[in-house]
Amino acid sequence: MDYSARRKAQAAKTEEAILQAAMELCRGRRFEQVSVRDICQKAGITTGAFYHHFRSKEELLLRGFAPLDRYMKHALEEAEGTEDPSQRLLVLLRSYARFMEEQGWELLLRYYQRRLGEADPGRSIDPTRYTHRAMLGCLEELWEKGISIPGHTPEWTADFLFRHFRGVVIDWIIRQGSYPLWPKLEGDYLLFRSFFQSTGCTSSPETAH
Repeated sequence: MDYSARRKAQAAKTEEAILQAAMELCRGRRFEQVSVRDICQKAGITTGAFYHHFRSKEELLLRGFAPLDRYMKHALEEAEGTEDPSQRLLVLLRSYARFMEEQGWELLLRYYQRRLGEADPGRSIDPTRYTHRAMLGCLEELWEKGISIPGHTPEWTADFLFRHFRGVVIDWIIRQGSYPLWPKLEGDYLLFRSFFQSTGCTSSPETAH
């Protein structure tokens, strides 16, 4: 690995340590009560290193879900060998619920408040993100097996599921985490799965309307 690659890898590692430290601290305290110094001590870095990666503590919220994709990737790696794509979707959803509950409704509330204050809050639905791509990959595998929601492509279905389950999380936040998130998401997923039918269609997603 050359020098520039090593620096890039180290920068990514430091940024991940900062985000992880902030999330862990915010599980026990409100976001406002956690200082940059607290985060630096937890992450084992200097304040200078913090400000090299983030302009402010509030900017952490803009990249607050970056660890989600790593979390989901790790969950799928642990489930390696699960050939049924509908079961891998279930692994993704269970991991999504677990991640959200670990963050806590108060931190997630701050995250979404920050998102809504952006000029383009919709960009958080990013089709290049690992979580979205993994979900789409499962749906494309089902499509290739001739299983889909009739009349809808894997791309449409992935976007719909992403928006729906994020909406459930927002409801959970509004209700201040008053109910277990996973049973609700699982029940909705099983309902949606009942809509999938074996259509016998094995054409590529690009040809569907």
